[in-house]
Amino acid sequence: MLALATVGFAVNFWAWALLSPLGPRFKDSLHLTSFQQSLLVAVPVVVGSLGRIPVGALTDRFGGRIMFPLVSAATVVPVLYLGLAGHSSLAALLVGGFFLGIGGTAFAVGVPFVNAWFPPRRRGAAIGVFGMGMGGTAISALTTVKLVKAHGMANPFLITAAALAVYAVVAALVLRDAPGRTVPAEPLGRRLAATLRLSVTWQASALYAVAFGGYVAFSVYLPTYLKNGYGLAQADAANRMAGFVLLAVAMRPVGGWLSDRVGPLRVLAGSLAVVLAGALAQSPTPALTPLGTTAFLAMAAALGAGSGAVFALVALLAPANKVGSITGVVGAAGGLGGFVPPLVMGSLYGRYGSYAVGLVLLGAVAAAALTYTGTAVRQALTRWAPGTPAN
Repeated sequence: MLALATVGFAVNFWAWALLSPLGPRFKDSLHLTSFQQSLLVAVPVVVGSLGRIPVGALTDRFGGRIMFPLVSAATVVPVLYLGLAGHSSLAALLVGGFFLGIGGTAFAVGVPFVNAWFPPRRRGAAIGVFGMGMGGTAISALTTVKLVKAHGMANPFLITAAALAVYAVVAALVLRDAPGRTVPAEPLGRRLAATLRLSVTWQASALYAVAFGGYVAFSVYLPTYLKNGYGLAQADAANRMAGFVLLAVAMRPVGGWLSDRVGPLRVLAGSLAVVLAGALAQSPTPALTPLGTTAFLAMAAALGAGSGAVFALVALLAPANKVGSITGVVGAAGGLGGFVPPLVMGSLYGRYGSYAVGLVLLGAVAAAALTYTGTAVRQALTRWAPGTPAN
């Protein structure tokens, strides 16, 4: 079940990230401004993020066996639209990108589904393995531009739609919810209200907005950054972004595994400290080799591990019948954390011709999150679960 859920997450994230590698191409062909290009790649992020809130709550109620095939099948429609008709204007791309956000909600299906199959002491590692499905963005980065150049604009979208359709059928036939899964009886609105009253919801949301939000921001904006900041070709920039994504993906289960052993707060603190150092090192746009590459790879590893640690924290503290609802809110915060930076970076670059201020702001946010982790979150975790190895 873990393997099937991870594959489903990867396929849906592959679809969710289809527009990002093509951002520079659309900028040139449709004569977009830097802000318009940033908006184009950010719209699926914000829709997929906000959509996680109701999808997570629905997963608590109906289970992953129903929700995984449903989300995957629904994502087929915007993928086909973008590939066949919706890439001729900015307005059409924004409409297609809006509904492409459905693919991003798969995260809120998978976390409660996987969580129910494992005991608490193994959930950090299990959710970390599931989180490797975010590597679907790397599939998009490595293949989309090449497929468009070789076979035309429709090709990568048609392939992705076929993969989504196959997964939806397999998931409908094979997926099973965990025996004894707790099904909430309260109405959706009441469950969401109760979720929002839990402290863990807001604390995990704040940390995930930085950790996963930073990953999402770089995964959608890094090709543009590398093209503008270093003059790299589109394909080279997409390949380097794929390397960033793959390292972050590989480190996510490591972050979950370490959290099971030394505590999620220690992993989060170390990760945020690395992000702070990497952002400040990269802010003056140093030579790409070796300092720039080292800074980006260090941030990729830290953001991946930190994302895994946040959901180890959720798995440890969330009530069993509210994991999906909490995951939806936390996942939304993470996605929204990735929505803002591309817009900020695009606007700042358009105004100043430099990304320095944007990276300094990232460092400041990481420093604030590090302080928050060491104070308020540590105190809350000690109060909720004093016997954990978090401190």
